[in-house]
Amino acid sequence: MIKMGDIILRKATLEDLDGIYNVELHSFSLPWTREAFYNELVHNHFATYLVLIDQERVVGYCGVWVIVDEAHVTNLAVLPEYRGRKLGEALLRNVMEYARLNNAKTLSLEVRVSNDIARSLYKKLGFREGGIRKGYYTDNYEDAIVMWVNL
Repeated sequence: MIKMGDIILRKATLEDLDGIYNVELHSFSLPWTREAFYNELVHNHFATYLVLIDQERVVGYCGVWVIVDEAHVTNLAVLPEYRGRKLGEALLRNVMEYARLNNAKTLSLEVRVSNDIARSLYKKLGFREGGIRKGYYTDNYEDAIVMWVNL
């Protein structure tokens, strides 16, 4: 657990499921289902989720899969009213450290071509663009940029 002022960053538990899902619904045009997050938290032994908590409310989260020596960010989101406070950066820095401590050599993710704010954060933290996934997002068939960083 890490305290950042009034906000706590910690590993997610099943009790955080509804809060994670709420952040997801307020963050993405193509949100994951509640069941998908349930499966991540309960059944996917490769998955770990970190949450940001403000007064017992989940205000952000980030998921990562660590498989052998590779890690992959599944989702990263912060409630709109909490954005611009470097909370997403704190989440990602902690996920990077978690992956490193669990022997991952690289960390990858996909990001919408149009998401300049996220791409800027990823570049700030050392991610490089490694390829394009054409039509990756099924809501509007926007391309995804694959980004990765050596840990």
